[in-house]
Amino acid sequence: MAITLTLPAAPGQTAPYTLQQPKAFPAAKPPFSRIAFGAAHVVADPLADNDPWLKPAIDWDRTIAFRRHLWSLGLGVAEAMDTAQRGMGLDWKDALELVRHSLDAAKDVPGAVIASGAGTDHLVPGPDVTIDQVIAAYEEQCGAIEKLGGRIILMASRALVVAAKSPDDYIKVYSRILSGVKQPVILHWLGEMFDPALAGYWGNADHMKAMDVCLDMIAANAAKVDGIKISLLDKDKEIVMRRRLPASVRMYTGDDFNYAELIAGDEQGHSEALLGIFDAIAPAASAALGALSRGDEKTFHDILAPTVPLSRHIFRAPTRFYKTGVVFMAYLNGHQDHFLMVGGQQSTRSALHLAELFRLADAAGLLSDPERAAARMKAVMAVHGIAA
Repeated sequence: MAITLTLPAAPGQTAPYTLQQPKAFPAAKPPFSRIAFGAAHVVADPLADNDPWLKPAIDWDRTIAFRRHLWSLGLGVAEAMDTAQRGMGLDWKDALELVRHSLDAAKDVPGAVIASGAGTDHLVPGPDVTIDQVIAAYEEQCGAIEKLGGRIILMASRALVVAAKSPDDYIKVYSRILSGVKQPVILHWLGEMFDPALAGYWGNADHMKAMDVCLDMIAANAAKVDGIKISLLDKDKEIVMRRRLPASVRMYTGDDFNYAELIAGDEQGHSEALLGIFDAIAPAASAALGALSRGDEKTFHDILAPTVPLSRHIFRAPTRFYKTGVVFMAYLNGHQDHFLMVGGQQSTRSALHLAELFRLADAAGLLSDPERAAARMKAVMAVHGIAA
């Protein structure tokens, strides 16, 4: 029987919405023809006695269960990155504990792939911070992750933005860190749309000039670079950079607006995937990658095309609040029993935004249990004073 509920439809207006039936995405197992990581979120502990804005409290069981969900679909886990609220509620101490828990869990999952974010977020940016302190902070985090047996995703540094006087300082820091890591890393160039504190990264406000600096650094250290994820939400810039990378260095798309065409690629190459949206659309992503691996590019696009409007909505400006939509999807689909986030970040999106997310997720066939999703949506709308 059709399920109908009342949702915000425009400022000050509501309208009835009737759910569709979910899609049955075929299970797919690796090896895929593309490397694919989902950047995974953390599940807050709703019963903890803490001050949510000041001290994170994590439900470790549900957090690790979600990683097992990603692995079961053949996706790798990109751990302790911005999707896990690094710099927006999750500090380095808890991030390292997250990495520890995830690496332990991965040992019990045949074929599980995991890479973990190392940055400098325990070093508070400020005018007195030096380049040597930035290097030491990176080395501390890289060393801690490698001690656990982890593989590194080298994250962008807010402290480096403040401390650097020129592009040469970026090259100095990255070259030093890369010279000391045990195995090749994935670099992450996170754009200012995701984190305003990273504006001017690589010593340039102009992305193309910044790209030149980054490419020079990669070329000089190619043996220690597995690949680079760029998160600029600009497919043309990603393609330009992809074509300029050394042959041994992969491009991992971080473009949550145009991922389907970038992963499919063109006659000159393709991007691998390291995406926050794969957290929210994991069943569709897995099925699409399975189709692409069979040479069925049409089915790949048919599956992913309806997910793109959802992703563009979740990652709309202010993009840094996209984590709210990712966690909301996990709540709707039963991966957690509440819509609470580390740092109280569930409050960063409006009822109107969440209603449109719900409609787009339904249109993409991504609400796995419509009855449960509708009941949970009604509960959230009730908090906003909307009788569903």
